[in-house]
Amino acid sequence: MLNGKIALVTGAAKGIGRAIALALAAEGAVVVVNYNGSRERAEQTLEEIRALGADGCVYQCNVADTEAALAMVKEVTARYGRLDILVNNAGITRDNLIMKMSEEDFDAVINANLKGCFNTIKAVSRQMLKQRAGRIVNITSVSGILGNAGQANYASSKAGVIGLTKTMARELASRGITVNAVAPGFVDTDMTQVLSDSVKEAATAQIPLGRFGKPEDIANMVAYLASEKAAYITGQIISVDGGMAI
Repeated sequence: MLNGKIALVTGAAKGIGRAIALALAAEGAVVVVNYNGSRERAEQTLEEIRALGADGCVYQCNVADTEAALAMVKEVTARYGRLDILVNNAGITRDNLIMKMSEEDFDAVINANLKGCFNTIKAVSRQMLKQRAGRIVNITSVSGILGNAGQANYASSKAGVIGLTKTMARELASRGITVNAVAPGFVDTDMTQVLSDSVKEAATAQIPLGRFGKPEDIANMVAYLASEKAAYITGQIISVDGGMAI
């Protein structure tokens, strides 16, 4: 159980982030729902958290903005007095073949997916070091492990998250802070619903379990890694992908 724990989930207004926020709330955590775009969807997530008997708040912040990320963490810790769990879920895609990929699209994805992760970890590290305890869970991707045509920017950003996860695990372990990553495969979200039927069929053919995952599949693993049950697990990249990365 996570009773009394304060959790910050980035990109929590919808999809996997929303499912993670609800999973943590169901375990008793107070959840800060970070969002960048849709306040309405973030408020809906907060309503669902409260319907579970938990509490939390919403906070608008583009985590790729270093000063904004720092300000968010400062305000959260000032409000609640501590910060126990950070889940770095915020991310974007701007897919294209590398011959057609613009520098702007490459930079935007690296900034959102990798630099955003760096920004929030740096911002929470001082507080967690002071507490001598903390859980950091980064959402990477099977694309960061296997690579994926048309995703040079996305796969690079998610591979970078893997390196960042392992490095932070080494830097923070002596103070009782664990840092792990979850690598989803194809998950049924807004991001994948726009794919054509032929693309979905081709993707499914690569999955040994023969289906896309659900956001809850990812959320359940994150909730476990955030709990005391995972106190001796750090620096690990755990694939939740139906067997794609076997």
